[in-house]
Amino acid sequence: QVPLVESGGGLVQAGGSLRLSCAASGRTFSNKAMGWFRQAPGKEREFVATINYNGAVTYYTDSVKGRFTIARDNAKNTVYLQMNGLKPEDTAVYYCAARILAASGRSSAQYDYWGQGTQVTVSS
Repeated sequence: QVPLVESGGGLVQAGGSLRLSCAASGRTFSNKAMGWFRQAPGKEREFVATINYNGAVTYYTDSVKGRFTIARDNAKNTVYLQMNGLKPEDTAVYYCAARILAASGRSSAQYDYWGQGTQVTVSS
């Protein structure tokens, strides 16, 4: 098991910024790729960003490229999602996820552990 705890969500106006954090327990965090997903009301969970085990490789969904940045601090067992230029369509519950593999992945099916989610609401 890899317990994951997200934090940093909240209510922000369009154009604003938030930084989500995901703290992981266990000694093997640095071996695992991490990802962020989101789920808006009435919609399926969708991929947002992923980072490989050492932070060298990242991928983003097209709608957040240039606005969101995923990063990790293996010394702190934490992965971050810096979100700038937020739009109302970014409103969703954001989930952190961990793979048992080191390579990043863009499908929710590739992830083995999930956090409980944190709400992000962007007002227009």
